Amino acid sequence: MTGRPFVAPLLAWNLAIGAAAFAVIVGLLPTGASAQAIGPVLPGLPAPDDGSIYTVRVENDTVANTDRYYTSGIQAGWTGPTGLVPTFLANAGHAVLGVGDQRVSIDISQSLYTPSDTQIRPPDPHDRPYAAVLVVTGQLIQDTDLTRTRIGAQLGVLGPDAGGELVQNSFHTIIGDTENKGWGYQLDNRPIVNFFADRTWRIPVVNLVSLPFIAPSPVGIDILPDATAFVGTEMIYAQAGATLRIGQGLDNDFGVARIMPGTSGGDAYDQSPGLTWYAFGGADGKVVAYNTLLEGNSFSNTGPSVTEKPVVAEFDVGLAAIYHGVKISYTQVWQTHEFDGQQGGLFEFGSLAVSARF
Repeated sequence: MTGRPFVAPLLAWNLAIGAAAFAVIVGLLPTGASAQAIGPVLPGLPAPDDGSIYTVRVENDTVANTDRYYTSGIQAGWTGPTGLVPTFLANAGHAVLGVGDQRVSIDISQSLYTPSDTQIRPPDPHDRPYAAVLVVTGQLIQDTDLTRTRIGAQLGVLGPDAGGELVQNSFHTIIGDTENKGWGYQLDNRPIVNFFADRTWRIPVVNLVSLPFIAPSPVGIDILPDATAFVGTEMIYAQAGATLRIGQGLDNDFGVARIMPGTSGGDAYDQSPGLTWYAFGGADGKVVAYNTLLEGNSFSNTGPSVTEKPVVAEFDVGLAAIYHGVKISYTQVWQTHEFDGQQGGLFEFGSLAVSARF
């Protein structure tokens, strides 16, 4: 393996920072009498929820039998119960967004990007650069019956310190695959500081028929329009799209989440008795003003760099189910070209997530 001898300790250091940040934020949360009361349901608000949600998510292009571009993403996160929000954050959220049930969510994620030919060294300077991103994301989630708003920030690192070479080539060794040879030419280290705001609307269309042997709620159809603004040292973009769903228990969540910059309804969900489920399909468009993952090293003219396309579209289909507090979802994503010279047709990857309530 092409070795950077300090990658392993640096990855451990970044994971330790993420764990410490998680502990500090959780430590700031009010408990007992200082938490917002779990009280009666108010008109226009969902029922209060006292459960914490833990989620693991894996995204990979293996489903398309490729190993290129956005090739891997892993994420682990925690979403708190309604009302367990630091007082200063709750007040700020209500001042900006009005009345709503609030939660906080914290996760740590790593995303890996490679060129199309990973067996040459040095890599093609006109192809997508090798890059790894490791970030901790914290967000406030505020719900009404028909809307979900997420406001959050990301802190982390892009570059060798994010541990991309170690993770990918170690995994390839375990499964008997060839190592990717160009990680020694990946984008330089730089801090990641991002801010984002997202709003999802839930528009019920029709309730069709009840299936009481599965769950008491009727089969229904709804539409989830969504809009996102994202500004930071990693990317600057605006995104809008919509998802059509058919299934039972559609009011339990606001759609399936993905690792950002993918579309996301957030990991918070409620549960109904029995099995609830839905199938979905959607599309979105992203207007990109800046993407350091494509434009290359920020502080030098060395290394690979490509010209990003100003508009990128995505299409997705998938399934989600909730049973006894466990949610499993799978999303298949097709994405138009992100940069000039990108090979192949639509880029394709899958996103699998498992969440559990405790």
